[in-house]
Amino acid sequence: MKKANNPVLLLIIAFIAGFLAVITFHQVALWLLNIIGLTTKSPYAMKPTMPLGVPVVWSLAFWGGIWGIALAIAISFRQGFNYWLSALILGAIAPSLVNWFIVMPLKGEPVGGGWELPGLATALIVNGAWGLGTALFIRLLSRNLLGNSRNDLSAVRQEEGETMHR
Repeated sequence: MKKANNPVLLLIIAFIAGFLAVITFHQVALWLLNIIGLTTKSPYAMKPTMPLGVPVVWSLAFWGGIWGIALAIAISFRQGFNYWLSALILGAIAPSLVNWFIVMPLKGEPVGGGWELPGLATALIVNGAWGLGTALFIRLLSRNLLGNSRNDLSAVRQEEGETMHR
């Protein structure tokens, strides 16, 4: 198997892309929303999370990496504008829904944060920014580290399909 089409390497790249997108796109979007007064949440928060005491920003970055793998798989067949639009929409909606309906209730918070518009908008905007950032980092890392011009998992899927037809 060619290095550029190794699915394990591509999944590692997707994790790194999602991790980096939290540190850059997600947290910068949060910072901008904080500046304009849409949210009181602070970017790059170092408050410990429960139960492990990991700072919030690093916890978010880890989960951004996990979500990066899911996003990479979901957008892998998209090309051109559809690649970016899918990253934006899936990035905005999927993590927000999981946060609203699973994470918040597990933390003893109301579902959807009480459905207050500023909180809903903040989640969709920062997660949408994360989705675009993840897609960008997947492209950049795939090209620079693997020389993969297809820069996504579709190259792996295509190679597997060609192998099956031989």
